[in-house]
Amino acid sequence: MNVPKLLLHRLFPNARYSLWVDAKLELVVDPIQILERFLWRKNASFAISRHYRRFDVFVEAEANKAAGKYDNASIDFQIDFYKKEGLTPYSAAKLPITSDVPEGCVIVREHIPITNLFTCLWFNEVDRFTSRDQISFSTVRDKIRLKTNYTINMFLDCERRNFVIQGYHRDLLEHWSPPPPPSVISNVHPSPPIVMVDGSLTKTSTNTSTSRPTKMVPTKRGKDRRWRRHRKIVIGSKNASTSNNFV
Repeated sequence: MNVPKLLLHRLFPNARYSLWVDAKLELVVDPIQILERFLWRKNASFAISRHYRRFDVFVEAEANKAAGKYDNASIDFQIDFYKKEGLTPYSAAKLPITSDVPEGCVIVREHIPITNLFTCLWFNEVDRFTSRDQISFSTVRDKIRLKTNYTINMFLDCERRNFVIQGYHRDLLEHWSPPPPPSVISNVHPSPPIVMVDGSLTKTSTNTSTSRPTKMVPTKRGKDRRWRRHRKIVIGSKNASTSNNFV
């Protein structure tokens, strides 16, 4: 896993720049914009994002042990070895270095001798101890800084989220089952029962706020519904014709 991540200059010797993005991420921005923002604008040859929460190697080691990322005894052995070589907890005395723990999922670099040397030494530490490259990053960086004026651009994790989005590994997606189809819920309710009250048909109300049944009043039939035509008599002269007396 760390061979293509840290030794890209060996795999692509003619490449001038490279951008490493973990498989769990998806690049959504033009790579040229990333080079301009994190390398050319900062006059840097190597850029990597800081860890979003931790900036001390000792805290990072304990977090890896708690999460079961690697064998605890191997992590303790690596930390003890680095302590004997001068590793100290992060403090304000290390400024302008802002963090000792990178995120590691995105690496932007220019393929020049100094960056190639840094990644080769970093790979040696990963191969010698644990595969948790966040633990060995600061040790390699500080050793090079003691002999050269080499600096690394460690940008904020929120800046990284501007050009990559979180994805999921393929093996995780294969184990996920598709969501079940939405169930069809029937909203059909039975009609209220019809009961006999005092010889009349009544229907119970479906409204829960009323407790008494509503009595159905029969409609009137017969003469009351029959349309009646009334003659209108117009008073006129006696000599008027009969047809003029009716309208």
